[in-house]
Amino acid sequence: MTDKVAVVTGASRGIGEAIARNLASSGVAVAVNYASSADKAEAVVADIERAGGSAVAVRADVSDVDAVGAMFETVADTLGAPTILVNNAGITDDGLLLRMSGEQWDRVIETNLRSAFICTKAALRSMMRAKWGRIINISSVSGVAGNAGQANYAASKAGLIGFTKSIAKEVGSRGITVNAVAPGFIATDMTDALGDNVTDAATSQISLGRLGSPEEVASVVGYLASDGASYITGQAIVVDGGLAL
Repeated sequence: MTDKVAVVTGASRGIGEAIARNLASSGVAVAVNYASSADKAEAVVADIERAGGSAVAVRADVSDVDAVGAMFETVADTLGAPTILVNNAGITDDGLLLRMSGEQWDRVIETNLRSAFICTKAALRSMMRAKWGRIINISSVSGVAGNAGQANYAASKAGLIGFTKSIAKEVGSRGITVNAVAPGFIATDMTDALGDNVTDAATSQISLGRLGSPEEVASVVGYLASDGASYITGQAIVVDGGLAL
């Protein structure tokens, strides 16, 4: 994978950080995208470089067309044309539907779903030229099974699965695979903020009896990005320890 360049959105922490590190360990040059956590993104880059890898931190609002265009130009100039894209950037803004504002709905849809549309369009140009590409969209078990109080988040993540399947049909003939990974309850800063009561209740519903780790999600993404997964496309792989069974 030493000839490959990847863009990982929302890669300064959590699942995105683990994905960036996993790809870099396989020799991929990684663009660590972030929106506001510059120090954390630079720390990820520094760790990758200390381990002998190649990486660059790139700030961009991935729901903004111009910002994404500039980001891909920067990546091409510094690392080379990217042929791996991981659409990981995502937020939550939970609430019951009757209390959910239009701003809450729009903000989650724009960050989680519109960003994948914009970034995928930008990435496909270099992939089409190379006749090789890997697009991996980070969905969620909420997009598969739904979740009360997360209508906006679940809709955005379910939309990513439909987006994945559609684009897989469009670009498969060009040697480009498109897949989704749907994590369940993963131990990150986001889940830490929920409190022990919520975490304990969720854990009781998981067949394996524990939360997942970002690295366990990243390992699936790393496989999908590799040549070993060259005959897998249009799939949504659930990594949830049996939560949605």
